[in-house]
Amino acid sequence: MNTTEIDKILEEQRAFFDSGKTLPVAFRIEMLKKLKSEIKSSINEIYAAIKSDLGKCSFESYMCEVGMTLSEIGYMIKNVRKLAKDKRVRTPLHEFISTSFVKAMPYGNVLIMSPWNYPFLLTLSPLADAIAAGNTAIVKPSAYSPATSAIIEKLISKCYPKNYVAVVTGGRQENSFLLEKKFDLIFFTGSQAVGKEVMRHAANYLTPVVLELGGKSPCIVDSTANLKVTARRIVFGKYLNCGQTCVAPDYILCDKAVKDELIREIVKEIARQLGTNPLDNENYGKIINQKHFERILKLIDTDKVVIGGESQAERCRIVPTVMDNVTWDDAVMQEEIFGPVLPVLTYNNLDEAIKEISKRQKPLALYMFSENKKNIRDVTSRCRYGGGCINDTIIHLATSEMGFGGVGESGMGSYHGKDGFKAFSHYKSILNKKSWLDLPMRYQPYTKSNDFLIHKFLK
Repeated sequence: MNTTEIDKILEEQRAFFDSGKTLPVAFRIEMLKKLKSEIKSSINEIYAAIKSDLGKCSFESYMCEVGMTLSEIGYMIKNVRKLAKDKRVRTPLHEFISTSFVKAMPYGNVLIMSPWNYPFLLTLSPLADAIAAGNTAIVKPSAYSPATSAIIEKLISKCYPKNYVAVVTGGRQENSFLLEKKFDLIFFTGSQAVGKEVMRHAANYLTPVVLELGGKSPCIVDSTANLKVTARRIVFGKYLNCGQTCVAPDYILCDKAVKDELIREIVKEIARQLGTNPLDNENYGKIINQKHFERILKLIDTDKVVIGGESQAERCRIVPTVMDNVTWDDAVMQEEIFGPVLPVLTYNNLDEAIKEISKRQKPLALYMFSENKKNIRDVTSRCRYGGGCINDTIIHLATSEMGFGGVGESGMGSYHGKDGFKAFSHYKSILNKKSWLDLPMRYQPYTKSNDFLIHKFLK
């Protein structure tokens, strides 16, 4: 799609938004129900598309993408009337003949740019939030997941006219065209590098942004942790989608005293969950493309591999890999891994671990495995990160009752449920004052009695 075509869609969407048709809550609910119905009727096509792009089985596709999308849409259908309702707030005494309220308003025309690793969920979940908040939207799915992008385009075109929601497919050129345009909000999920580009372009128009990025999410394991359960949950979170999850545990930082036992349990869990030869497991996915496949392989130091390291170049598959005796200076610790490679580092005391994490960029997630309440309190209070779990991984994002987002280098803003509605809304603060009484004390000429009253009311 060229820049002229994008301009035409933008112009039509602005006119549609200005008509006020997206504002009634009944319209928003109707549009959400359309989307939900179309997803359900297209579910097998969706599974096939995700399988083509990432090798995911239908169970994983539903658990991690389709099901969570339907859950978010369902939450919005159920709650949008309450979320969109004006909220009365207390009015101060000096404005005693007034009422005050906060009004949620859609930003207008929004751009949603999604990644390839969860291409269905991370496109349609924020779109559901945008629709619930009353916006029009242009959706730009990733070029790296073409099959899923195609089914998204087909699905959305069935549900909505382009002057309401439109899909722009393509690669870097289309991304550049879109970022040169003026939107009322940009919602971006992806890498830090591209996030900086998005923010730089948004600054030209002072466009607000929501950035959902990534980072090296630590997984702390102390000496009190239940190591069997810990290993099971780490293996699930790390190797889900072949490690291509923005909140996957990027590395383990464990108490030196339990490291060897933890690694033994992790090795057992890899065999239990993924088989003794994961490359024969059809439910184990693949790396998105050759470029990322080769990048991940370069991070593996074969001298430090405990298990794994093997790969299939023709299918872009890498065996779940664990590396021991890793240091902070190793190549695998210099960037977000975003693949099925798990480095293990150790600490002598928890304070040392917290300081090491605090030296580095703020991660999108942090996981703490411990039965010690003080240790848990210290980590959750002192470490800065987007969100996370205690004694589990990843599942904190699987709820519409808590916001999901990063901080610092891992992003800004949050969404899911109420926070998703807020992300796509501007909140107007409005005071409604009656005209039948007008106190003269604020007007000139100022007098001593006015001065007394002002100090009385505004203290």
